[in-house]
Amino acid sequence: MINVAVLGTGKIIPEALDAIQSSKKFNVAVIWARPHSKSKAEGLAEKFHVEKISTDLDEILTDPTIDFAYIGLINSVHFEYAKKFLDAGKNVIVEKPFTVTYDEARELANLAISKKLYLFEAITNLHMPNFNAVKNSIDKIGNVKFVQANYSQYSSRYDDYKTGKVAPAFDPKLYGGALRDLNVYNINLVAKLFGTPRRVTYTANHGFNGVDTSGILILEYENFIASCIAAKDSDSPSSFIVQGDNGYIKVDGAPNVFNSVEIKIRGEKIKRFNLNQFENRMVHEFVEFGKIFEKGDYSAVESGLQTSLDVMKILESTIPKGN
Repeated sequence: MINVAVLGTGKIIPEALDAIQSSKKFNVAVIWARPHSKSKAEGLAEKFHVEKISTDLDEILTDPTIDFAYIGLINSVHFEYAKKFLDAGKNVIVEKPFTVTYDEARELANLAISKKLYLFEAITNLHMPNFNAVKNSIDKIGNVKFVQANYSQYSSRYDDYKTGKVAPAFDPKLYGGALRDLNVYNINLVAKLFGTPRRVTYTANHGFNGVDTSGILILEYENFIASCIAAKDSDSPSSFIVQGDNGYIKVDGAPNVFNSVEIKIRGEKIKRFNLNQFENRMVHEFVEFGKIFEKGDYSAVESGLQTSLDVMKILESTIPKGN
């Protein structure tokens, strides 16, 4: 088993703990929390049968039995904590978004590669069998003409936000907002399939503190356009669609779950399938990370890091020059 230290006690952590254990690849050796969140860590440890909690980061950094750190902290500190563990010679899995700037992402990637450490961004949809099937079917639909991606989900924190109570997910100073929270899944799908666009435009609805509560990102490629919509302030059916001149591919539901694939090739019957194997959307990524580590497949690490860099370049393109 690969020993992993889980950092954080926030909303993503229970789902991550279940996925890590369900993967049968990793053993959760310790849950780390800041001192004020110690009781939450104790509750999580009891629920998921984790033997140890810690509020001492240095203890984990220097523990020779820890193979990986999973960083499930707020967006603004991903770089800081990932760098600490890479500097300490530990492998790292960091939640999305990878970092908050392209330069930070490049520094982490270069550091990991120079030390031949395993550094992964936890983007659920890119590691699912359904995504691999979509990727392998792109050529069948002919020349791509349009991509539509929509991830709209009314946030459980939005009612509080409307009253002036701001959670990190709605705090622009902590790099919250619809673009980095939800739209990043859409962007990863497009970037993994098609690379970086030649032009990026982002138009958003902003809340009282300037955070983007919803928005549409337009990615212009040489021969087609991709529109990526995300909303935390309203609901709509979510989907991912690739339109070609010989057919289309449609994935119904939230892009981070990526299930229920429909492929229609001109002149053929519609094919529908769901190849994903786990109810918890996060399990596939931890299974894949474990396999890559066990096999020593460093080319997969480099490929994943290139996608993370492409996505960070796109995200940074949305910032007006001079800001």
